[in-house]
Amino acid sequence: MKHKTVHYIFLLLLPLSTLFSQQSPKEPTEKQEKPKFGWKKELVGSLNLAQTSFNNWSKGGENSTAWQVNVNFKFENDQKKTNWSNSGTLSYGRNKTGDQGSRKSVDEIKLESVYSYKIGICVNPFVAVSGESQFGPGYDYKIEPEVKVSKFMDPGYFRESIGFGVSPIKVVKTRLGAAIKQTVTNQYPSPYADDPDTDKIEKFKNEIGIESVTDINIKLSATSALQSKIELFSNTKAFDEIDVNWDNLLTSKISKYFSFNFTVKLLYDKDVSVKRQLKQSMAIGLSYNFL
Repeated sequence: MKHKTVHYIFLLLLPLSTLFSQQSPKEPTEKQEKPKFGWKKELVGSLNLAQTSFNNWSKGGENSTAWQVNVNFKFENDQKKTNWSNSGTLSYGRNKTGDQGSRKSVDEIKLESVYSYKIGICVNPFVAVSGESQFGPGYDYKIEPEVKVSKFMDPGYFRESIGFGVSPIKVVKTRLGAAIKQTVTNQYPSPYADDPDTDKIEKFKNEIGIESVTDINIKLSATSALQSKIELFSNTKAFDEIDVNWDNLLTSKISKYFSFNFTVKLLYDKDVSVKRQLKQSMAIGLSYNFL
């Protein structure tokens, strides 16, 4: 019950706390540059590879190979009165160790579109839509033989929200609003969409609640940056149970075409697992800015 209370308080205070840190607008000066309006486009792709091989190695070990492809994009149209931001993450990777078959290590599709209207004060209204799923099937390898537990759009998550957003400082954007969340399944309704308290198997779940989303983008140095995004959703039928989706990405440019990436993803959804879920990855590989 203690962790539920902390989540509840965090959901309410996170967006509100940024209001108090809102700085008063500075008086324009001749030295200040005029804001640049229009499209800002960013498309970054990376490929990470790893391989280990042993031959007559007395200290032991297993041959292994691993690869991962990541694509991150952001297309933002910033105008004097409006802002339309479209972003997404596409990731897929596999690894093979010893005599085991190839297994999936990373698999994510995440898309978001946010349209904001600037009304001239610190709080601006917005509407947003987002979707999340995976490319390929997922398996539970704790069971012999392995059992398929998910696939493309099974489950799939969609959210629509409307509310108000603030940007107290340039590197922080946060928004709070009413939201609707849909969970779509087909062959694998449990534990994603099915209600265990009913005899019927539900393949679709619709929830109405409150959503809070905070984006933090910090440039640590000329070659390093930290991106953090925390999404909180609370169903009004169970307001003390808050779904948490927290993504963190640390990137560092080693050279023109090589970069270091460190990611941490934390999930909490009581309908799926009563415990928090945590995923961490670290890789060095090829990176290229297409736009």
